[in-house]
Order: sequence, then C-alpha cells, then structure tokens
Amino acid sequence: MITLKAFAKINLFLEVTRRRPDGYHDLVTLFARIGVSDRLSLKKTAAPGIKLLVEGGPRGLCRPAENIVFKAAAEFFKVFGLSPAVEIKLEKNIPVGAGLGGGSSDAAAALLGLARLYALPRGAAGRLLKIAAGLGSDVPFFMLEARMAEGAGRGEKLKVLKPAGRAPHIVLVYPGTPVYTKEVYHSLRLGTKREILGRLRDFRKLRALIKGGGFAAGRAGPLFNRLEDPVLPRYKAVRLAKERLVKLGAGAALMSGSGASVFGLFRSRAKAARIAAEMGRVRGYTVFLTKFC
Repeated sequence: MITLKAFAKINLFLEVTRRRPDGYHDLVTLFARIGVSDRLSLKKTAAPGIKLLVEGGPRGLCRPAENIVFKAAAEFFKVFGLSPAVEIKLEKNIPVGAGLGGGSSDAAAALLGLARLYALPRGAAGRLLKIAAGLGSDVPFFMLEARMAEGAGRGEKLKVLKPAGRAPHIVLVYPGTPVYTKEVYHSLRLGTKREILGRLRDFRKLRALIKGGGFAAGRAGPLFNRLEDPVLPRYKAVRLAKERLVKLGAGAALMSGSGASVFGLFRSRAKAARIAAEMGRVRGYTVFLTKFC
C-alpha cells in the first residue's frame, strides 16, 4: 500500500491578463503549498477495476463521474496501457469550493501514487504531466511537490520559486459558502492594460522579496488577487472573513484562488493561534492554523 498527503495551496498573487479564444484565461500567479491536506491510500487488488472510497466531503464525491481522483486514475491506466486493479481511499479534509486546490491536489497525488505503485520509470514523468494538465489548471503545480511556484498560461506553465528566510504563520478561513470558479470568471472584468502592467511590476517585487528572505507578515509585499473583484461584492461571507482578519491584525490578508477561503499572515505564532481561535468561534467558519510546507 502507498499513502500520500495531498496538500492544499493558496495564491499569494493572481492577475488575469487576458481572455483566450478557447474560453480559458491567461494569468500570472504565485502558488504556495500549505500544511492543510487530504490523504490518499492506494493498493493493488485481485479484482479488476478502479475502486474509490471517500471519507468526508460532500456526498457527490463518492460518485466516480464527479470525482477527479477517479478521472485521474482512469486516464493513468489508459495512457500507460495498464489493466486497472486498484483501490483508492480518499480522506477529505480540505474544504470543497474553497480556492485551495483540494481536488487538483488529490488528482496529482493519485497520479504520483499510481506511478509508484506500478513502478513507472522516471521517463514517464512527461506523460504524467500531460495527464495532469488535461485534468485541471492547478494539477501540474501539485505534481511538482514544490513549496512555491510561479504560474503562467492557465497556470500550467510553472517555474519553481525557492523562498528564503523565515515564513509567516497562516490563519486560513473557509467561511462555509462555496464559490464556483466558472461563475467567477464569467463575471470577471479585466483590468486595463496599464493596471495589469502595474500589477505585474508588483508581482516581480513580491517574487524578489520572497527570494531575498524578506517575506514575513510585517513585510508581506504586494499581495493581490484580481478575482476578489467579482467575489467580494457578491459573497458577503467571504468579504466579512477577510475584513475580520484585517481588523484582528493580520499583516496581510487575501482571498485564495477564486474563493471562498481567505488567509491572513502573521509574524508571531502566538498571535496567529489566538486569532485562529477567535475566528473559529464564528459560526460556520472552518479555520486552520498552518504554514508553508
């Protein structure tokens, strides 16, 4: 049996640069992996087929047609010409519809786990990444198993970023209201060319700050998420969660991905723990105290 953790992510920066002819959007983002995780266990079985067991999460995750882990496994066996005979157990802890990439991380963990279970050679990495890109824009990031990475294109063009120095503590809040990515992008209004160029300059400053070791709660730099524009006015719960984090003293606060989760950065673990406890008392909130990993 092989067991893997499927870590969540937050976006420290996300700017949408254009709408593409294929219906997707080009963006510039900075992914950061955090310690909140799901858990996958994989083992070969005598009976043929793909058996998926799910603990936690919405009921619909148990249906293979709606579960990206099942889709990843099915594509894996198809691409590598193997006969499926596997059981995959998924233990869900990452909230769904939260902008944390939980489904994408689960899919990447399934592909990596199957590659180990079936002892694929290292030369198979390119085909695994191709499967990952076909499953979703965030899946390739999780295939890297990196702490941070810059993303371009749909998010699948990646460059690993190695942070230096002490990392801040993170209070992550899911306010209990899922936000659906397609709706967010449908209602998104792009920034002007001048605004986008300005944000890309901010991105370069943030990247330099992280690489230089200056990224801490007090010097968090120009964090930004363009998708806050369509989400915060329409989703009161998301807006209030971010406002609470700021009011309680977060060095920086931002929505992750297309929402609904927001996070605050703190220099002091004691302060972060205190704020996490206070946020946890708000009805409907799911709160995590975590760090980059």
